[in-house]
Amino acid sequence: MSKKEQLEVLLDRLKAALPELQEVIIASGDGLPIAQIGAGDTAARVAAMAATANGLGKRIASTTHLGELIETLIIGSQANFVAYAIGNKAVLALTMPSGANLGLVRLEAQDIAAELAAII
Repeated sequence: MSKKEQLEVLLDRLKAALPELQEVIIASGDGLPIAQIGAGDTAARVAAMAATANGLGKRIASTTHLGELIETLIIGSQANFVAYAIGNKAVLALTMPSGANLGLVRLEAQDIAAELAAII
């Protein structure tokens, strides 16, 4: 199985575990979309913003001595955005409605992010 197929299998597994996810994107560290579910024509913009949020989160974590960045969370009035660092090479970005169970999202997404890091 190719790397792209392996990534898509993991994204499908994440979406099956968390059907409330609206968008799931794997972006490269420089903001290019690698794989996605549900992002449509906004994938390139969301990937770029996810990489930027991830980079800024890493800088904040480093500057304030928080340790290694795990996630960046943005809570909006209508939806939430979470970005998970996939090593130093990529970021996993998720959008979901504001009522989504963030605890469950964290459990599932952190496991998937670790598996993605082994592939990427």
